[in-house]
Amino acid sequence: MREKFMRFMQGRYGADNLCRLLSGVSMAFLVISLFSSHRAWFLLAVLVLVCNYFRMFSRNIPARYAENQKYLTLTAGLRRRLAGGRRRLAQRKTHHIYKCPSCGQKIRVPRGHGKIEIRCPKCSATFVKRS
Repeated sequence: MREKFMRFMQGRYGADNLCRLLSGVSMAFLVISLFSSHRAWFLLAVLVLVCNYFRMFSRNIPARYAENQKYLTLTAGLRRRLAGGRRRLAQRKTHHIYKCPSCGQKIRVPRGHGKIEIRCPKCSATFVKRS
C-alpha cells in the first residue's frame, strides 16, 4: 500500500509550509464549527481543506513553489521574531541578555557570576550588571 501511495505521489508537489498552515486553519475552523450553530464554519473548513489537497496533489510544481515562497517571504519577519523568542526562552536559565546602553546591541552573558563589567563588542562601551 505504501508503495502504491509513493507511486501516486511521484511528480506531485506534496506538503510544504503553506500546506501546514492551511491544515491548521482548517482544523481551527472545524473546532469552531463544533461550538457554533452556523454551518458556514464547517463549509469554510471543508473549502480550505479542499484547497490544501489541491495544492498537495498538484502536478504544477513551479506554481505551488511560487505560492509557498510568497507565503514564506510574507511571514519571514514574524517567524524570525518567534524563533528569537524561543531561543531566549531556551537560554533563560543559563544566560542573561542585556542591551548595550549606548548602541542597543544585545549581549548574552552567563548567569551566576555576580556583578560583572560587560564590554559591548560593537561599540566597546562598558557597563556593570548582575549576571
